[in-house]
Amino acid sequence: MKRKYDGLPAGTVVDQYRIEHILGGGGFGIVYLATACEGNQRVVVKEYMPGKLARRLRGSTITPRREKDAERFNRGRKLFIQEARTLATLKHPNIVNVTNFFQANGTVYMVMEFQRGENLQNYLRSRGGRRSERFLRTVFPPLLEALHFIHSRNILHLDIKPGNIHIRPGGKPLLLDFGAVHEFPLGRHQQICHIITPGYSPIEQYRHDGYIGPWTDIYAIGATMRSCIDGRSPVNAETRHEKDSMRPASEAFSKHYSPEILRAIDWAMEVDPLLRPQSVPEFLDVLVNNDKGATDEPSEPAQHRQPESNQRN
Repeated sequence: MKRKYDGLPAGTVVDQYRIEHILGGGGFGIVYLATACEGNQRVVVKEYMPGKLARRLRGSTITPRREKDAERFNRGRKLFIQEARTLATLKHPNIVNVTNFFQANGTVYMVMEFQRGENLQNYLRSRGGRRSERFLRTVFPPLLEALHFIHSRNILHLDIKPGNIHIRPGGKPLLLDFGAVHEFPLGRHQQICHIITPGYSPIEQYRHDGYIGPWTDIYAIGATMRSCIDGRSPVNAETRHEKDSMRPASEAFSKHYSPEILRAIDWAMEVDPLLRPQSVPEFLDVLVNNDKGATDEPSEPAQHRQPESNQRN
């Protein structure tokens, strides 16, 4: 069943962009396909619209649902602006390109370059797991390069998962949604409450005193790689911390993938942060230099028509 959104109707002009239709969204925002009024260029516009906290009045204005929701709504709006400002400074071929952001209708909008392709979560939902090793080696090294780029600027993503990865034709990935970005390094006493995605967030994100770092994003990358093989989200980290009954990838999928790539996934998904790769180059070196198991299959995204309506952020 298709989800209904309290979105702007087609034809609405916001700032200098005409809304075409809704692409999708999540708990904190709605994503639209739009056209720039000047130049007629297609763009993606993300609107801060937390459905549980806000409602849309006649005339497009967004307002908190109740007086007690105002503080949370305003705090979220500030974080949304922070995300837009951060992304506007991160120019990388594998990171979504933010071209503009502005305030209107009582909320905030982020404008991104339109890219054809398909959200990885939708891709796995429609086609299942068992993506080829060629697919993994096509998609994840560029994502890791993007991750190393943001880490080099002392920023952590902290919400890597299939839903925040966009696959362009040819298997070229884009890292999306920087709503959970967090600076590092920080002491344990400085940690804040983090966004949690069961299956993809490591144990340190469940703890207020958890020491987060590059190894935190690396766990999420490993979990996303495993979901491409398994076709479902991995066991959540809290359950694994109490009793780890999840079979190592090197055992569960040994008949279909090279031992090198499976051991790399297991390494990234170690429950203990100290046992994981501590930096992206350390992990990337394993993936790039151990590619004997790659098959000659083409990366799957190149074989399918990429629906334009699936770019989400």
